[in-house]
Amino acid sequence: MTSPLHHADFLTAAAPREAAIRFRRTVAPAQPRSAVASARLSATALGVYEARLDGSAVSESVLDPGWNAYEWRLPFQSWDVTDAVRAGDGDLDLDILLGNGWYRGDLGFEGANANYGEQIAAALVLEVVFADGVVQTIATDEQWTAETSEVLRNSLYNGETIDARLRGMPGEALTVQAVEVDRSRLVAQAGPPVKRQETLRPQRIWVSPAGRTLVDFGQNLVGWVRVSVQGVKGAEVVLRHAEVLEDGELGTRPLRAAQATDVFVLSGGRDVFEPTLTFHGFRYVEVAGWPGELRAEDLEAVVVHSDMRRTGSFECSEPLVNRLVQNSVWGQKGNFLSVPTDCPQRDERLGWTGDIAAYAASASFQFDTSDFLHDWLEDLHAETRNSAAGIVPIVVPDVLKYAHFDEDFAFPELGATAIWGDAAVWVPEALWRAYGDRERLAAHYPAMVLHLESVERVLSPTGLWDQGFQFGDWLDPDAPPENPAAAKADPHVVATACLYRSAAFAAEAAGILGRTEDAGRWQALAARTRTAFQEHYVADGRVHSDCVTVYALAICFGLLEDADRAKAADRLAELVRAGGYRVTTGFAGTPFVTWALSETGHVDDAYRLLLEKENPSWLYPVTMGATTVWERWDSMLPDGSINPGEMTSFNHYALGAVVDWIHQVVGGIRPAQPGYARLRIEPVPGPGITWARTRYAAAAGEIAVDWRTGDDGFVLEARIPEGVPAEIVLPDGTTHEVVGGEHRFVA
Repeated sequence: MTSPLHHADFLTAAAPREAAIRFRRTVAPAQPRSAVASARLSATALGVYEARLDGSAVSESVLDPGWNAYEWRLPFQSWDVTDAVRAGDGDLDLDILLGNGWYRGDLGFEGANANYGEQIAAALVLEVVFADGVVQTIATDEQWTAETSEVLRNSLYNGETIDARLRGMPGEALTVQAVEVDRSRLVAQAGPPVKRQETLRPQRIWVSPAGRTLVDFGQNLVGWVRVSVQGVKGAEVVLRHAEVLEDGELGTRPLRAAQATDVFVLSGGRDVFEPTLTFHGFRYVEVAGWPGELRAEDLEAVVVHSDMRRTGSFECSEPLVNRLVQNSVWGQKGNFLSVPTDCPQRDERLGWTGDIAAYAASASFQFDTSDFLHDWLEDLHAETRNSAAGIVPIVVPDVLKYAHFDEDFAFPELGATAIWGDAAVWVPEALWRAYGDRERLAAHYPAMVLHLESVERVLSPTGLWDQGFQFGDWLDPDAPPENPAAAKADPHVVATACLYRSAAFAAEAAGILGRTEDAGRWQALAARTRTAFQEHYVADGRVHSDCVTVYALAICFGLLEDADRAKAADRLAELVRAGGYRVTTGFAGTPFVTWALSETGHVDDAYRLLLEKENPSWLYPVTMGATTVWERWDSMLPDGSINPGEMTSFNHYALGAVVDWIHQVVGGIRPAQPGYARLRIEPVPGPGITWARTRYAAAAGEIAVDWRTGDDGFVLEARIPEGVPAEIVLPDGTTHEVVGGEHRFVA
């Protein structure tokens, strides 16, 4: 398909690197605007842009065009602007505000300062069709003008400076230049746009021990603060953002090099500032230079993320678990901003593949992620097929290939990696289970092949994946803060287990897609891997390195024969009890440990593990006031100080992957067929929770499951969409087959 921007120039202009550029064009319509039948505006940028028609934004989206693998996929946006064009009178006034965004964002950590290029540019086309069929096309070209804007500084990491004195005034004229761009990489936007979603008012405003004005919005969120202020012309109001407090002051150390600071220069009149060319991860804001008394009505936090429909909800009798689930939801909101990132606040905010590999199933229950993750997987495939070795990058988009790390920082030499690389398989698997879209599965299959082939090349003669660097059970709570890869689980046991899971699903996917030869190939790889795992890593039910993670993976992935599985399950439960029901797993084991317990009859142990409140545990952060999931189990220590590790985010969804088990096992809603075309309603009650209420908006309609325990036993009420078959499994083992409707059972 030919892009509507095929003949539009990509415009740039020489301006200070931190400043945003404004491009303008005023054009007389070919006929009276009242005669317009339709009008469509399309645009994109190397950077981020905001397009306006007659002074009004053409859409509700922000930070367009978002972040993709720009070298191969540069998305454009299109909007119907018929009403706006028809409603006006006289000339058509077009303008584009162009900022750095991700393209020239100095991205990454340890001095990486990774960029796609040093020239930002924007392209736009407005096509107007009149009632008599006449078509007028207005495209960016060198007839447009360029000027400086009121945005003097814009950086995703560092923040934005806006000078209200410059609003409504012509900026300094700049020379317009056309930039050569390969139009073949232009693609229609596949993922949902980033939009403002909600606003929050301050919950508290006070003065810190150091005399600084602090604001608490009550929720760790991602976005920016909209400010309404009046003061002396030229005065500056400065906002610094952070997720937590430490010693009564803003806790900025976890931000590392990210300044997360917005500066607003006052005009002398009533000013409203909204820094839309940046975003911050924050709950707290330090405000300096405010004229007079700062009131709650002067500020509002604007929550920004990709536009996804909320599909799942869970509530139960334990308030701390409810808060944990809400923390997972807020973590997804904050980190699903154009790409699924690890964190939204520090000098990183990258699309780490391992994080979403662990979390994709949880994410796809909470929100409709079908388009969002499909778009990301298209980038994953593009990055992988264009890499020299055909290896799935550890971040997608892979901006780190442009990194210039500090000399004293040694990044490990990476080949194929388990979990991180397995995102090429596990994320499509999660989407297949959630949505059952065969066409999308076919689109995702080639990246699965590339990943498995990259692993096959490095397998040892034993059939084990025991060569090369592995992240392994990353952020095991027993690992030292400075070495998060130093886990109890042997990283090659983890890698080999993950290979089996990936090969097994690739075989399933190939079968679904009618690729019989491929299905046989991956089945054979899975069988060889399983045999090698059992031969080298399993002895009488004991798995090598004898820790919770390796048992959880071996059980959940199906790597063990029945006799060994039973012994491994007992050993897993024994280890969990011996650890006092504290969490002892990292990225690899955390999504699976409660599953491994409950699916092998150790339900009470799974519940006790979930409900433990001491550090490390899922509920420890909740008891410490967390409103999102943390990167480390102890990102904040019990004394209120911040973990000394260099990686200490307070908004990192990966360790919240237990919510998948909460939704399916505690809540009881399980897809028996892809896309919830058939259901298995099987809540498994356990000690500490006496009722639960779960909802999921499937394609066929809302699924509702409520259960409670009491003097009358176990009571289950389920509402199934019309025509959808479901198997109801009660705790006493009895089953009932139903099709649609409302049902009530007592056991």
